[in-house]
Amino acid sequence: MSAGQICSRIMATASPGESIRAAARRMAEYDVGTLVVLKENRGSHAVGLITDRDIAIQCVAHNRNADEVLVSEIMATPVHSIRDDTPIEDALLKMAEVGTRRLVVTSEGDRVAGILTLDDVLDLLAREAAAIKLLLGKQQPKVPV
Repeated sequence: MSAGQICSRIMATASPGESIRAAARRMAEYDVGTLVVLKENRGSHAVGLITDRDIAIQCVAHNRNADEVLVSEIMATPVHSIRDDTPIEDALLKMAEVGTRRLVVTSEGDRVAGILTLDDVLDLLAREAAAIKLLLGKQQPKVPV
């Protein structure tokens, strides 16, 4: 299975020049904890990621004004990405290598196609484990009581 098959294709985005408050409102509106920051004037290339944790730690905890702090000041860079045809196993290896729980998924021309999170992979593994359990349950010999 490939990263493109299980990644979230619907994602919320931010601009490097917008305020943290605007980004936080978008997170609330779309009920997400991560925004993909896209390059201004070239809206299909990721330049960073910003999470609700970034906002809490780097803005709120330091008593910074969310209307004045820009996304570009606290977004995580560089963006770690993989192609949408990358096998899940390779995506997990890359997450481990770079120490991240999120990878931007790109399609042709390095255009952002989605975001793959560790939770996406864990959901897949849980579904596969449930299917295996069901299969094994059907193969158990019937023992008379």
